[in-house]
Amino acid sequence: MHISARRRTVLAAALAAGAGTAATLAGCSVPQPRRTVPTADPAPGKPVGRAGPGRALLMQFAAHPDDDLYFMNPDSQRLLDAGVPLVSVYVTAGEHTGRNRIAGMPETPPDRAAYSSARHQGLRQAYAEALGLPRFTPWRRRVLTLAGGRRAEVDVLTHGGRRVELVFLNLPMHTARRYMAVPALWEDRALELRTHLSAGSPVTRVDTYDHERLTGVLVDLLRRHRPTVVHTLDPDPDTQHSDEATRRRDSEQPGYSDHGDHTAVACFTWAALCRWVAEAVRDGEPVPAFAVTAFRGYYNRHWPKNLPPAVLAEKAARLVPYGGDPSWRCGNPSGCGDYGVGGDRPLTNRKGWVRSTHHRWPLRGPVVAEGPGGRLEAYGVLGLRAVRWRESAPGVWGGPEDLGGGPLAPAPGAAVLGDGRLLLFAVRFAALEGRGRPNRREVVLLEQRSPGGPFLAWRGLGNPERGDDRGRRIGAPVAVAAPDGRVHLFVRNADKGVSTRVRKPGGAWGPWRVLPGGAEVQDGFAVSVDAAGRTHVYAAGRESVRHWVDGREAAGRLPLSGATVASAAGELYHRPPASGTLLGPGGDVGLDGYGPVAAVRSPALGTVLLGTDLRGRTAVRAGDRFRVRTERAADLAATAHAGARGLTVVGLGADGRPWSWTPWGT
Repeated sequence: MHISARRRTVLAAALAAGAGTAATLAGCSVPQPRRTVPTADPAPGKPVGRAGPGRALLMQFAAHPDDDLYFMNPDSQRLLDAGVPLVSVYVTAGEHTGRNRIAGMPETPPDRAAYSSARHQGLRQAYAEALGLPRFTPWRRRVLTLAGGRRAEVDVLTHGGRRVELVFLNLPMHTARRYMAVPALWEDRALELRTHLSAGSPVTRVDTYDHERLTGVLVDLLRRHRPTVVHTLDPDPDTQHSDEATRRRDSEQPGYSDHGDHTAVACFTWAALCRWVAEAVRDGEPVPAFAVTAFRGYYNRHWPKNLPPAVLAEKAARLVPYGGDPSWRCGNPSGCGDYGVGGDRPLTNRKGWVRSTHHRWPLRGPVVAEGPGGRLEAYGVLGLRAVRWRESAPGVWGGPEDLGGGPLAPAPGAAVLGDGRLLLFAVRFAALEGRGRPNRREVVLLEQRSPGGPFLAWRGLGNPERGDDRGRRIGAPVAVAAPDGRVHLFVRNADKGVSTRVRKPGGAWGPWRVLPGGAEVQDGFAVSVDAAGRTHVYAAGRESVRHWVDGREAAGRLPLSGATVASAAGELYHRPPASGTLLGPGGDVGLDGYGPVAAVRSPALGTVLLGTDLRGRTAVRAGDRFRVRTERAADLAATAHAGARGLTVVGLGADGRPWSWTPWGT
């Protein structure tokens, strides 16, 4: 979403390592009008909460009814299948024009209250089937009183120990003066919106929201539920230049590859997450221990599709009961779903949104390194902050140690220097304010003083882009240490190319520069060093995988990939569009699945490939060896580490705790 921010000079305070300098730190400026409200403190050393073993809860925030089904699945369904309770928050009523379109039938008169109600009924039908129940199973519907006395409808359904809760805030999509109401609410200091009453809802009184009240209600919901996993939409969609007719036909906001409501609700959600953490720290509470995944929206139509047939069929099946049919007898007089979405229409729609699931910052497992004595250390992001877990014994992990740096986006990158010290890279939300104020991102670095030891102060590495709006479009940092002592850092830039910055052996960083080639690529780069010491970068492009060697574009055309790619020792691994087959230099490697793939070289096993099988389970392949992690676990992401004691897979569970798996023993 393009936000016209007022130009102003901002003095950015340095990121510091010690809690004693907290008063001088610049944090994520959360949208609060009062000066006394805290901002996120990037200094390390705060206590971090720790959920009980197996205690997990997924909370997802959508702009419209169906955003979760189109863009967050199959991730949401996998967690639900593993027994993780789900709370889904819908910010708008989804009333749009009030026309519930039926294919082949004349248009009915607009009725916004009825159309909103029909879409809510469609969600109840979809999630009833997701729980394994008949689609017309009755839900328990009630009114929830939120911060400031505002009311929301809450629908609850449980089955077999599993639970789904749907929360409808019912802000309008449009008003008489504002066609895009919620984007205007994000930008405007004074705007107020009146909620929309959905037909048949237990909520019968209109409430008003301004920027501050919506953020406060989202914080209230986070505090009540204390999720361990949060799903959001994309706060920083790609630049997308289309003619006006195409843009309107594709429902995209001017200049960007997504709906304006998606972007605004994502920004409100991230601002609420920032404030939740900041206020917990201010009040002496532990940092809330949650992981976040942001999902691309209409971006899906612009790139090759990444879901294989079996996974696509499962995802599309969730939209069939949501879309419903006018002949159904669901018990809701206003309608039995969003009729324009039902049947085979998700699969026949030319936009193809359902055919892909893309993460805004491609998911990776924890960064894993070896500490003193060969004990493993894992690094990740919890509560928007960098944390470290250490083994007390093989496979036995201690609690999270706060390394600060927040608020950070997911998917940190890392490089290990020749002396064993770790460099940890991340994208930081330097500002996220709305209302015409700064909305800024920066790349930051945390450097270890000694192998397995403490760290220096957080250091800002800037942004390869000039200007806040372009700077928001950067991707997740990826880095690799070369044998000559240099460290190569790579980031996707606003033009969808690759920007790089190189650290010299002495520690000095060179300037940002753009790799040659000019072709547009997706985020999720694969980097590796070959036997000759050359650095390879692979990225999935629109027409083929792009390849650079030591900063120069490699000759020869590579195949087209539908998903992010992997590389080990300079070799490429990829999946063709809409395919579950993973291909390597010799063809099919025998690791069918979907989603991110990682590759690592093991002295004993050769190239080890790690991914997710078609059922969403962690799977590993090394030559003719193949194993699947069969525990009924809610895995978020995993990393393969080839170390002194052999191959260990380290992952993060939905309960915010790391786990270890040795597929072939130690």
